[in-house]
Amino acid sequence: MKMRIDGREIEVRSGETIMEAARRAGISIPALCYHEAFGGQGHCRMCMVEVQAGGVTRLVVSCTYPVTREVEVKTSTPAIEKIRRDIVTLLYKRAPDSDFMERLYHSYGCSDNTLHANLGERCIMCRLCVRACEEMGVSAIAAVSRGTDKRIATPYDEASPDCIGCGACADICPTGAIEVIEKGSRRVIWNKVFEMADCQRCGRPFATLAQLEYLESRLDRDVVKQRLCSNCRRKEVVGKVRRYNASLPFV
Repeated sequence: MKMRIDGREIEVRSGETIMEAARRAGISIPALCYHEAFGGQGHCRMCMVEVQAGGVTRLVVSCTYPVTREVEVKTSTPAIEKIRRDIVTLLYKRAPDSDFMERLYHSYGCSDNTLHANLGERCIMCRLCVRACEEMGVSAIAAVSRGTDKRIATPYDEASPDCIGCGACADICPTGAIEVIEKGSRRVIWNKVFEMADCQRCGRPFATLAQLEYLESRLDRDVVKQRLCSNCRRKEVVGKVRRYNASLPFV
């Protein structure tokens, strides 16, 4: 099946969304709550595009809109750009302490000074952190409260017994809203203190003991039991490949 996007015709795989097909073809559509690992959520609405099909034109959320027939897509029109400016303005006012949102606010030429700024806040409620925690199989954090008071937190803002301190939530957060404090052999995240494990090769603390125990219980792989940081693990893989290549006979 084919789809025309910004005047360019591309092939669309069965079940793909507009966002997935566009990114695979190297066409950029802005998004704040989308990640390739999780697919679309449709929370931020930054990825709105104009779709024309069967003589009807409408605005849709590209990260959740599956392509089921040939359509014409425009990723940038005056109406879409206004929507994105409004979204960025609202999110910046919600999270004015985020350097990421401040840069986005200025890059979109936003200048609204009438809305109340939620000082001290960096979270834009994209919920990528919640999805990352769910994918880890832990679900230690969630959206709590309602309306303008909605936020991401652990149950009752206390140290969650389910949290393993992996930091996946902080790594995926686009605005730096989740604080991770590492000092020596300890990591503090979500009001919980974790003991860190040292890499067996370089000696650098790289993961919490709770995280490694959890992974070992789920994966039971030697690569986990070796307790190597990502850099040393990468070096080990490269070394194995080189040794294997060196052992091959010359042709």
